[in-house]
Amino acid sequence: MTRPRSLVEDVWPLSPLQEGMLFHASFDDQGPDVYTVQSAVDVNGPVDTDRLRASWQALLARHAALRACFRPVTGAHMVQVIPREVVLPWREADVRGLAESEATAEIDRLSAQERAKRFDLAVPPLLRLLLVRLGEDRCRLVMTLHHILLDGWSMPVLLGELSATYAAGGDTSALERVAPYGEYVAWLARQDKDAASDAWRAELAGVDGSTLVAPADPGRTPVLPEQAHATVPAELTAALTEVTRARGLTLNTVVQGAWALVLARLAGRTDVVFGATVAGRPAELPGVESMVGLFINTLPVRVPLEGRKPVLETLTELQERQSALIPHQHVGLAEVQKLAGAAAVFDTLVLYENYPLPPAGPAPGPGAVTLSPAGASRDASHYPLTLVAVPGGGRLRLKLDHRPDLFDRAAADSIVRRFVRVLEQIAADPSARVGDIDVTDRAERSTVVDRWNATGRPVAAGSAVEAFQEWALRSPDAVAVRCGADEVTYGELESRANRLARHLVGLGVGREDRVGLCLPRGVDMVVGELAVWKAGGAFVPL
Repeated sequence: MTRPRSLVEDVWPLSPLQEGMLFHASFDDQGPDVYTVQSAVDVNGPVDTDRLRASWQALLARHAALRACFRPVTGAHMVQVIPREVVLPWREADVRGLAESEATAEIDRLSAQERAKRFDLAVPPLLRLLLVRLGEDRCRLVMTLHHILLDGWSMPVLLGELSATYAAGGDTSALERVAPYGEYVAWLARQDKDAASDAWRAELAGVDGSTLVAPADPGRTPVLPEQAHATVPAELTAALTEVTRARGLTLNTVVQGAWALVLARLAGRTDVVFGATVAGRPAELPGVESMVGLFINTLPVRVPLEGRKPVLETLTELQERQSALIPHQHVGLAEVQKLAGAAAVFDTLVLYENYPLPPAGPAPGPGAVTLSPAGASRDASHYPLTLVAVPGGGRLRLKLDHRPDLFDRAAADSIVRRFVRVLEQIAADPSARVGDIDVTDRAERSTVVDRWNATGRPVAAGSAVEAFQEWALRSPDAVAVRCGADEVTYGELESRANRLARHLVGLGVGREDRVGLCLPRGVDMVVGELAVWKAGGAFVPL
């Protein structure tokens, strides 16, 4: 008797970031899914839509990761299940009869409609394709998928294979053997988790709290972010490139260091932690550069900022520590946060997108069908601020994803300007001290130093002691000093300071005498300072 063929090809454990995305998918099950990503390409030439659809179906059969769905096995334990076959969700539209502006609006509407539909992560495949015919020899292919399937590195790999498969009539047999994503999740299981735990615990030791730019709110409803864009001028990009080459740094390190300086101002901290996305593709895994799947991971980056230390030294130390952590980047963020507690809690993210370009093929002949990018991709994260830096073409391009309910457009633009200003100062003098890097621009500095500080007003002549006595007489019951649970009113403070002042005078303290005060911060220190003044002396904190 022949056993029926199983409908399931394989079952894999989750990668670290897949675990995090599944958590957010189950926790934020209402409203938009920020991990639904969308990108588009123009298909140029006399496209055969049936062959294009068959080519995509062939890629689904080739890459098991594209057929994954996510289901529980025991309790809350989740795995990714790979069915043998899935049907490609395919939709077609035609805007050839519309004016250009109307056609653009219709494509935007259809694309937004596709992106707004949430994926059920238990139902494969977690991608949808929309083909819009723009003209006789031009179509727009809109790809909508859940980020849990693949990362940004995988998309050029996939599109390169799509071109080759289409040219072969929808057949993938001529492509090189694919390295399955399952080999990567098997590699994850072989890693030394104890060594990684020790490394992350040591890296985050001594951080005294979380680095947050927005109030913590576990119940905050997810919203789709908005973007603020900027392009670093070619001259500044070239200067930064020269700095990195001369000092043995990477541009990624400079981006992270500059963000740390901006974040220090936003969060009011001098030892900051933010998230960074790492490629997660181990060089020792054969064929990893052409695998399709989700390899990236989000992990903490710690940057202690000492005001007297040169920026170059801070960047060098940052790069050395990050390099030492590369063997331990397979650990999930949730595990790192269990190890380090509040030290590993952050709400800003930095992405440095430097994907390798696919090899250039032969020049297309007449009648060939080619793919070209069609606008920026739509991806996101759940963090209040996500800085994306993209090198290439002699200019560094920047995008700041920001939650509009927490940071409006003006605030986001201001943050981007601050970041570029820090880059300018690093390029101009990498030996400058950290404390000398001015994060604020001229307009912001003028607001703080001039407009907000315009507090000049006529005041009565007299000493600080006389002014205090008048206030204590007028408002004796008002609280003057608070320190923890201790409170002292103006009347009480006046009385205690007078008693101590008389004692000091009895000891010989007079005008211009210096009196040392060796006290911890608190009410007694304030009483001592005021008493010394009343006695005519000057206090010297010890």
